[in-house]
Amino acid sequence: MSIKSFSAKIFAYYIRKKINKWASNPIEVQEEVFKDLIQKAVSTKFGKDHDFSSIKTYQDFAKKVPVRDYEELRFYVDKMVAGEEDILWPGKPLYYAKTSGTTSGAKYIPLTKESMPTHINAARNAILCYIAETGNTQFVDGKMIFLQGSPELHEKNGVKLGRLSGIVAHYVPAYLQKNRMPTLETNCIEDWEKKVDAIVEETKGEDMTVISGIPSWVQMYFERLQQKTGQKVGDLFKNFNLFIYGGVNYEPYRAKFENLIGRKVDSIELYPASEGFFAFQDLQKDKGMLLQLDSGIFYEFIKADEFFEEKPKRLTIAEVEVGINYVMIVSTTAGLWAYNLGDTIQFTSLKPFKVIVSGRIKHFISAFGEHVIAKEVEYAMQAATEATGARITEFTVAPQITPQGEQLPYHEWFIEFEKEPSNMMEFVEILDNSLQEQNSYYLDLKEGNILQTLKITKMPENGFQDYMKSIGKLGGQNKLPRLSNDRNIADKLELILKSSTSI
Repeated sequence: MSIKSFSAKIFAYYIRKKINKWASNPIEVQEEVFKDLIQKAVSTKFGKDHDFSSIKTYQDFAKKVPVRDYEELRFYVDKMVAGEEDILWPGKPLYYAKTSGTTSGAKYIPLTKESMPTHINAARNAILCYIAETGNTQFVDGKMIFLQGSPELHEKNGVKLGRLSGIVAHYVPAYLQKNRMPTLETNCIEDWEKKVDAIVEETKGEDMTVISGIPSWVQMYFERLQQKTGQKVGDLFKNFNLFIYGGVNYEPYRAKFENLIGRKVDSIELYPASEGFFAFQDLQKDKGMLLQLDSGIFYEFIKADEFFEEKPKRLTIAEVEVGINYVMIVSTTAGLWAYNLGDTIQFTSLKPFKVIVSGRIKHFISAFGEHVIAKEVEYAMQAATEATGARITEFTVAPQITPQGEQLPYHEWFIEFEKEPSNMMEFVEILDNSLQEQNSYYLDLKEGNILQTLKITKMPENGFQDYMKSIGKLGGQNKLPRLSNDRNIADKLELILKSSTSI
């Protein structure tokens, strides 16, 4: 065992004990986080506008600070971006994480000297928890790759800005710098396809032990590796045994990954976002992610089926239940206050508090009142692929409200198969039955002859990559919505499908 491996094991046990301490006192920890946030921001413009000096309890806060999304908070963010200080948080931010907005172009999410370390520590702690659980430290001596956005930063009124993954790249600890890949030059390539090809060239002869990134783009890297070398990824990288991912559910990709790798590897799921690093998988045997209650983030939750009511009830961590779909609301040391992320989560455990990401509050299908969410279609896909041996590259779902002729409407599943099921009717039946079992509204619509059985539209090879490229979102941290309540994506996919069949 190397000195680095030995040190990692000792440090892992120390960190695990610290995590266990705050995880076993969740209510008290969140109360302390809340008090600290209010106290530190009392003299900011936001604090003065919302009378933070008179806030003594959470109930006071909920009365004075409404839930807002980015557009509703933008009045304050614009002042910060213009160079003003003490707006949402004392002083100026260290960085802005620049992301694409839905209605107003770019979004600038502040990162402060208080919030930035929580992003770094949570990612580190996820790996240390894995070491503490498994005792596996061999990977720390090999090469590690993190498929991410460009680390190049720009400046706006004295504050640096860039993609979150690019900002985080500047915080890789010195002891990992020699292990880290790709090179800075390669990491700065903006064109994703050229970047992946360059990464393949740099890594194909290395001892890669840890690979991390959004599954859809890591999959692209694996495919290019296999095309270039003619080898399974696991044969090429014999010591590769840990895949770290976030952003989307890995399960729909797992069968294809294991085929590309040639064997099973351990995996760790993360829940990072520009607004905060919220959770990570701390145990291999448990797919729920440990909610980061001691990271300068105060959490609130609103039941998803009540979210669009005029005054939905806001809940603290002390009031949540297992298995309910909640919209997650956060207040943070970056100066976000009662901020609606747009994510929906479900608790899998309350001792300790663990979550899974169930989707986006704006990403669902409810064209007929069924309110099908991402978690349900992903679970259905997992059930169908496991039962039939099919492997998929990517998929998304949309409603077909006005089918030709006098047919009943249905859900249309656009799927790119790597390996088709031998019996497509059986595959469809498992998908549909799984949705009925999970969603009583969908079941009622089927039984009431409002909806017919779902239909599959097979996409050509690289069809989804072509779609992401066409909208300027190929690679990086970009993700394909798993489902939508309209046919905007579906219509573009149909055009790609037509162009491929006409060649």
